[in-house]
Amino acid sequence: MRTLRIISVVMAATLLASCVGKAQESAPSALDVIMSRTSIRQFTGEPVTREQLETILKAGMAAPTAMNVQPWRFVVVTDREKMISVFGGGPRGDMFKTAGAVIVVCGETTMKMKPFGQPDAEATEQPNKFWFEDCALAGENILLAAKALGLGAVWTAGYPAEERIAPIAKALGIPSNVVPLCIIPIGVPAENPAPKDKWKPENIHWEQW
Repeated sequence: MRTLRIISVVMAATLLASCVGKAQESAPSALDVIMSRTSIRQFTGEPVTREQLETILKAGMAAPTAMNVQPWRFVVVTDREKMISVFGGGPRGDMFKTAGAVIVVCGETTMKMKPFGQPDAEATEQPNKFWFEDCALAGENILLAAKALGLGAVWTAGYPAEERIAPIAKALGIPSNVVPLCIIPIGVPAENPAPKDKWKPENIHWEQW
């Protein structure tokens, strides 16, 4: 009897290890995700879960940031009527009618900060010179995280097109010192375009231009 129990435990452990190994083999690597990511503009209309969105946003907030200022702010819209009314009026507005969610990546352009190199100085409201770069990196992480979760997404322009960002900022109650950098619809893909081959060795200059 004891021998049978030992055999059962060993078989169960072997099966579990096999399943874990297969899961690890099937999970895409970071390079796989980067190389296979494409812009998805057609969605099935299925919802994106709160858990998926929080995972995607955590990836966004894991982006590099100058002096660890973290100027990114995010507005997440999941209500379909609101998505259509706020984002669906443009020439490519149809994608917002079937997306599961929209993430607006925003940057706080002024923040209370201490002058660089003066840790004992009093924090004052100052321009954040690197909000654009920081938030662009966060936006890229969001696109990659969506791909890694089997979802589709696309970067659509916000800043610096004032005619586009002004009505969105007003509709979403975004403060005046916060700028919508980009609008990212996310959802279950209804298309499967092939990734573009952007590898061009002629664009590389080794050691010197």
